[in-house]
Amino acid sequence: MAQEQSIKQVLIFDVWGCYAHFRRFYTTTSPLTFPIPPRTALCGLIAAIIGKDKGDNEYLKYFTLNEASIGLRLLNPVKKVMIAENLIHTKNAKGPGMNLITERTQINFEFLKDQKYRIYFHHTDEDLYQQLKENLISHKSVYTPCLGLSENIANFEFVGEFKVKSETTEEYVQINSVLPTEKIAEKQGIKFSFNGEYFSIRVPIELNLDRVVTKYSDIFFERTGKPVEAKLISHYWSIDYIGKTNENIVFIE
Repeated sequence: MAQEQSIKQVLIFDVWGCYAHFRRFYTTTSPLTFPIPPRTALCGLIAAIIGKDKGDNEYLKYFTLNEASIGLRLLNPVKKVMIAENLIHTKNAKGPGMNLITERTQINFEFLKDQKYRIYFHHTDEDLYQQLKENLISHKSVYTPCLGLSENIANFEFVGEFKVKSETTEEYVQINSVLPTEKIAEKQGIKFSFNGEYFSIRVPIELNLDRVVTKYSDIFFERTGKPVEAKLISHYWSIDYIGKTNENIVFIE
């Protein structure tokens, strides 16, 4: 994980799109999606904005847990739809034109619908951090940002740059972001609400340059984006917005 400090500077931006698909790697004939973007997908999104080339997976070396701290908040409820897509057999094409491809296979894809996320980002490399900040402020990206698949084009908006402060408490605290279950106290770690919809899912956290997962983590979240009241065994980060409601987050590690 990134080197801990009592205070960090973070970039906060929102990203959204009509559709998203973060494929569960263990599905085959009917691709299913993770309900939230894994940290690995967020790395790819940020890499697209700042222009880190995905060729040979070189961009992954800039987003190790030791260097990049990334947090995620749901701004819209998790909603899924099934869409049938026609996949074409390009290997059996009878000519160079796409119109000459006659073999197709119809597959049902699971997509997330109308998703919006808030992303919190800190990096130990000041140049990379500033490059992302400049692109967010000017609303430009080097490559097209997308939510999982290239056709799921995403938009984004810069919220601001803020200081976050490390806090600890033995009491329940409202956490606005998704949080790794390993940071939750074992006994009565969550104060469940009757109108809450709570989920935990195992997702990939970090990839090496061969795209082999080097770490998985169970991530806990409330489906509609409500804050979770939790007792934590480690610190959390408090964001002091000027004139707005504070947020408490935990980075995905």
